Amino acid sequence: MYYMTMSAPDTLRKAAELGFSYVELSPRSDFHFWHHYPKADRAYIDELNKTQKETGVTIRTLNPVFNWSAVDEQERQAQVRNWRRLLEIADQLDVRDIVSEFSGDRNRARESEHQWYHSIEELTPAFERYGINLIMEAHPYDFVELHDRALEIVRGVDKDWIGYEYCCPHTFHLSDGAGDAARMIRSAAAAGKLREVHVSDAFNHRANDGNRYIVNPPGADVTVHQHNAIGQGEVPWGEVFQTLREVGFDGIMSVCIFGWHEYADEYNKAALERLTAELGA
Repeated sequence: MYYMTMSAPDTLRKAAELGFSYVELSPRSDFHFWHHYPKADRAYIDELNKTQKETGVTIRTLNPVFNWSAVDEQERQAQVRNWRRLLEIADQLDVRDIVSEFSGDRNRARESEHQWYHSIEELTPAFERYGINLIMEAHPYDFVELHDRALEIVRGVDKDWIGYEYCCPHTFHLSDGAGDAARMIRSAAAAGKLREVHVSDAFNHRANDGNRYIVNPPGADVTVHQHNAIGQGEVPWGEVFQTLREVGFDGIMSVCIFGWHEYADEYNKAALERLTAELGA
């Protein structure tokens, strides 16, 4: 929520002010913007490394979104090029975990899946050379939106360095409205793939005959989702935290509340306090 009003180094300073020791850097135009070639140069990387030392805040993960599942082959190749540069930058920042989305076209899911595996094959040498882990998230409107299918696709690569992220605000999209968070978390953990959890709240888009929130015209080919503060939605938080404790989750948790800039400091502090109380420092 700070990216539009402050630089990336200032974002690290803000994180320190709020009490965080780690950050996940999401897409921003001067770094790695959605589907575009990363713009961070040597001076930018040096400044971020300097700020990490000054603030004591570590860039723990990057969260790029590149359409590496594009059905158009020229576009896919361009996105793979974007990935290669991002991995160079991650290495220079000493970031060893990257979380990303499947992208692609849900209306051409089979072809998009083919292209994603193609991109993974091409990028495997770079990921392994740098020793960087990949954590995959099924995102609304990606070629795969459901938890079970996404976990199958991740497992299909059969690489220890590729894991899965459970995104709490996508709970109802991942389950097509069922909201069975415990089952989904347990299945990812049982597969040895649960590496990260995104934390924010959302309402169930399938509730009340699909009218919990409304898109016009009815049936439009879009997917609406939310990233609200904890408690401003219907994610079963007691179930989520209890299950994470029971499976012994010790991976990354990233607060990803969007759209409430006027309460940014308040909501982020509250989220950090809740996560610390539920799962420890």
